[in-house]
Amino acid sequence: MTDSERTFLPAAGRDIFLPLYDPIVKLFGGDAAREALLAQARISPSHRVFDLGCGTGTLDVLIKGRFPGAELVAFDPDPKALARARKKAARAGLAIQFDQGFGDQLPYPEASFDRALSSFVFHHIPAEEKGKTLREVHRVLRPGGEFHMADFEGPEDGKQGFVSRLLHSHAHLKENSAANVIALMKEAGFSEVAKVGRMSKLFGAVAYYRAVK
Repeated sequence: MTDSERTFLPAAGRDIFLPLYDPIVKLFGGDAAREALLAQARISPSHRVFDLGCGTGTLDVLIKGRFPGAELVAFDPDPKALARARKKAARAGLAIQFDQGFGDQLPYPEASFDRALSSFVFHHIPAEEKGKTLREVHRVLRPGGEFHMADFEGPEDGKQGFVSRLLHSHAHLKENSAANVIALMKEAGFSEVAKVGRMSKLFGAVAYYRAVK
C-alpha cells in the first residue's frame, strides 16, 4: 500500500472541524499544555528537533520562535493541516521544514535528531502502527536524545474532557493508558521511560511522558 492509499485520522478528528481546531484548542487550554511540553523538553539552540504529528503547526511556531537557532523538522500525514502549518510559519517569518508522511516510515537517517516531540497525536495512530512508529522515533534520535510526548490520558487514568470526547472516540483514547504507552515505549527500545507530569484542562486530562535513547 502506498502512502497515497493509506488513511489517517485528521488533526481535528474530521476535516469539517479543521478550521475550528486551533481556536477551540486555544480556548480550552491547549497553549498552556504545549508550553509545559516545551519546558519539559529543555531544547537548546544547537539542537535538531523533530515534531511527530505536527498538525497545524502551533507547537512548531512556538518552538522556532523561542529557539530560532534550533533546526526544526515537522512531520504529519495530513496535507490540509500541513498547508495551514506552512501558512502559519510563513506569517511568523519562521523557517520550519514541514514534511508529509506516516510515522511508521520516517524518511530520515538514523541519529538525525537531538529531541523528538509529539503533542496530541499518539491517540490518532492505529494500534497496529503505534509500536513501529515509536521504533522509528527511537531510530532517528541520536544516542542520549530524548522523546517528549503529551497526549490525552486514557479512560483508566482520568476523566475525559468535553473536547476530547467530541473529537475522538473512546476506542482511540482507551489505548492511551499510561501503562500501555510506557510499555510500548520500552518495547521500542527507549530507556528511562516515565510519565513525568499531568495537567487537567477543559479539553481533557493531559499526560506527559519522557523517554531516552
